[in-house]
Amino acid sequence: MKKTLLNRPYQLCIALVFLLLCNAGRADAQTQNYTIRGVITDARSNEPIPGATVRITNTSAGAVAGKNGAYEISTALKPGKYQLTFSFLGYTPVLRDVVLGSSPALTLDIKIAEDLLRLNEVIVTGTSVATSRKTLGNAISTVSSGDIASSAATSIDQALAGKISGAQITQNSGNPAGGISVRLRGTSTVAGSGDPLYIVDGVIVNNNSSELLDLGGYSQNRMVDINPNDIDRMEIIKGAAAAAIYGSRASNGVVQIFTKKGKAGKTQFNFSSQLKISQLRKKLEINEYPFRFNNTTVTDQSQTPVTRYDYQDDIFRTGIGTENNMSVSGGTENTQYYVSGNFLGNQGIIDRTNFKRAGVRAKIDQKLNNWLKMSIGTNYVLSTSKEVPNGGINEAYGALTGFIFANNYINPNPVNGVYPALATAVARTNPLEAINRFDFQQRTSRFIGDFQLMANPIKGLNINYVLGYDNATQIGTGYIPVVNTTPSYNAGYSRRADQTTFLVNNDLNVSYQTKINDWLESTSGIGGTAQSQKIYQTGITATLLGPIGQTINNGVSIASENRSDINIMGAFVQQTFGILNKFYITGAARYDESSVFGEKFRGQFYPKVSGSYVVSNEKFWTDSKISNVISSFKIRSSYGQAGNLTAIGAYDRTTSYIPVNVSGQPSVTSPALLGNPDIKPERQTEFEIGTDMSFFKDRLSFEFSYYKKDVKDLILLASLAPSQGYLSQYMNIGTMTNKGIELMVRAVPVLKDNFRWNISATYSRNRNQVNNIPGGELLFAGGFSQVAAVNGQPLGTFYSTYFARNPDGSLLLTPGGLPQTEKVGKDANGQPIGATRRKVIGDPNPDWIGSLINEISIGKHWSFRTQFDASIGGDVFNFTKRVGDRDLYGGLKGYEPELRGEVPKGTSAALFGIFENWIEDGSFVILREASVSYEFKPSFLKSGNMRFSLSGRNLLSFDSYSGFDPEVNAAGQSSAVRGFDFVEVPIPRTIVAGFNITF
Repeated sequence: MKKTLLNRPYQLCIALVFLLLCNAGRADAQTQNYTIRGVITDARSNEPIPGATVRITNTSAGAVAGKNGAYEISTALKPGKYQLTFSFLGYTPVLRDVVLGSSPALTLDIKIAEDLLRLNEVIVTGTSVATSRKTLGNAISTVSSGDIASSAATSIDQALAGKISGAQITQNSGNPAGGISVRLRGTSTVAGSGDPLYIVDGVIVNNNSSELLDLGGYSQNRMVDINPNDIDRMEIIKGAAAAAIYGSRASNGVVQIFTKKGKAGKTQFNFSSQLKISQLRKKLEINEYPFRFNNTTVTDQSQTPVTRYDYQDDIFRTGIGTENNMSVSGGTENTQYYVSGNFLGNQGIIDRTNFKRAGVRAKIDQKLNNWLKMSIGTNYVLSTSKEVPNGGINEAYGALTGFIFANNYINPNPVNGVYPALATAVARTNPLEAINRFDFQQRTSRFIGDFQLMANPIKGLNINYVLGYDNATQIGTGYIPVVNTTPSYNAGYSRRADQTTFLVNNDLNVSYQTKINDWLESTSGIGGTAQSQKIYQTGITATLLGPIGQTINNGVSIASENRSDINIMGAFVQQTFGILNKFYITGAARYDESSVFGEKFRGQFYPKVSGSYVVSNEKFWTDSKISNVISSFKIRSSYGQAGNLTAIGAYDRTTSYIPVNVSGQPSVTSPALLGNPDIKPERQTEFEIGTDMSFFKDRLSFEFSYYKKDVKDLILLASLAPSQGYLSQYMNIGTMTNKGIELMVRAVPVLKDNFRWNISATYSRNRNQVNNIPGGELLFAGGFSQVAAVNGQPLGTFYSTYFARNPDGSLLLTPGGLPQTEKVGKDANGQPIGATRRKVIGDPNPDWIGSLINEISIGKHWSFRTQFDASIGGDVFNFTKRVGDRDLYGGLKGYEPELRGEVPKGTSAALFGIFENWIEDGSFVILREASVSYEFKPSFLKSGNMRFSLSGRNLLSFDSYSGFDPEVNAAGQSSAVRGFDFVEVPIPRTIVAGFNITF
């Protein structure tokens, strides 16, 4: 019954479109042919602006200015009053009202001014209605193609780092296809993905981070398949107010990506090429003491001379990469096209690792008649990678794991082709063998396509239909040859795993804009969506391999298969009123259903309301001297609810028994996960208030937001008592709160004909807290059970053992002078006895994050740019140092004091179990981006230009962290486990030399 009810809004939308299209032809008989022409110039320099666009609002008629700034629109319209919008990227749109009457021709010249602070950016919301930023009640951030081009990033989520307030964007691994975590306004879920919803040209795209191979926590994020060079701009919408329009998948926010399109006019060719050099930014300090203890007996101080080796010199290398992009675009008034091809080949800083990506994209926009347009987009990508596993999280094989567990007085090079074991206490892989003999690869074939119809059958009515399709097949293969140094696969290992993902979304949005009278404007919207996500995954692992052959049929294999099918349907209505050109009020409601949950909780309703008051549009403001100082002033607020309907898997609510084969007979076995048919979706409620201001004739702007987001019915994977026969179950057992502030400041301190200086700065502070956890805490396996959700604390705090101390705070030592953990009791001598105590020993969530961007243009040719990112106050669990400083391994500098006799022998063994000792300050300020470019127009190109650039990424990090990198996370894209450093590949320093030509 619910499914029938849900279909009705969607069916009503289709019926409405059909009726409007049937009736649209009646309007054609009343139309008249008109021609509007003119020249668009820069208001400051009076230079023409080629590529500027002019559109007749609420119609499909428009034109693009030629190289001399001239434009011409020829269209058939009914006589009456119309509004023209003149716009160009980086300029403030200009609106002009015109009256079309008996005269068939109209000349209108326009000057538009640079939007130096991006105050007038046009935002496209989920209703497909273009809206000025000044009228919105909730915060939206934008990133332009220019911001992306200067970032030297290989993926779009990398390029976002530091450019928007309220977003914590971290690169979890320095692998060339390393995954990125994006958290908008903190983490809002634990069980599901914490990343936002990504939409590319209306297509909901796959953003999975599947680990087909165990590479030590690292996994590729599928956004790495999207070429940043194809992006025109991105709009980032934060909070539940966005989810009320975009649906349950948008509970973590939305990143709308708009790709480049063709423009009417002369065919334009663009080619760019880059050479990339990546290097290790910082090595770990190794143990260089030329002696070792003969044994671990505390009373035996005897030592033997040894030669120490720095294995890092053989593990890491300087990676070389190239990237080439080519595009062709152009068209006529009726047909515009854009075709591009790209290839990226990038070596990793771990020897013999690489990532390659090749793709082709095409987009065609076709005007079918005066009121109907069609758009078709296709994007095919093939990416491959050569991987070297790190190990450490689930498995014991890997290069960096082998390095940190090794006794570095053993020569790692092979003898007669056989690699020696480097770890004498705990068996681990020789890192050079992992690099030279292991063969781990991944390949992804992906197609993203969209088909769109945009209709304007009558003035003010916009109908948009989008069919989006995203199909990705990811294949992973792993091979470890027989007779090796791994502790668990000496007899060989082979794995083949693949995952095929299909995403389809059908979206229909109808909006109607009208000016009711001189003081009241209305925008009404209704829409429906039907989404389907199917995932097919298989995995086959073989051991006991034969002496030759890498395939799984070369050994004894175990196969597994999983299939997932999720369907989501939803509909929304939205109404906006603009009153007196200064008050804007929006109300919206959305209803969603997801097949993930049972029928009892499947359908969910989400409301939204927002409003803004543009105070600077008041007459008393514009007529006073205050407008000379404060150019614009807006107050805004929003309230909305959202629910994460994809927080659990397709069948996690059920107890799914596992098929097995016993003695050749089919059977089933009990699963580890107990189903919960009464599990219900998480629900978040967010309130936001803020202000946008500009000063000194729009030379300085200030955006401020405060938000409070409450999540109830938090879904957590809880452990069960052994007597229940299952290990775990998903339960609604917690609540979570995020509250914080966001600040963005933009300024143009200097603006002259030959010199311009732009500054952008962001500051974000988020406070996260979880509560109502039964028993007070819930441990997460991904951090070796040292990370937990603890009542009254932020999610992912480090919860473990700590030092026993005297009343004055000094360490309470053992009779032998060694540190020890605190326990529940004390003996007669005051020494700790009984069970070991645990407490919160650290918090990986930063106190605040920020960025500072400086852009300088000198003359018409030179441009300089720097971006510093900061993350202050977060802790890092340095598991790498914990292992490397231990006497059993002792490969790092921290073990030297024990060898020298500066601390008692046995100190490192005692500290090994005191986890408080391994918590470090992870604060850092990093020079994220720096670039210099020279652009000129050689005479042989006529209207074209050339640009040479030199840029860098992650060049310098100012931190006190003793490990490789305080930013990486060995648990990958996990929402709960953050700041966990266990020999993950550090983020490299990258230098890029580039060349671009347009003609």
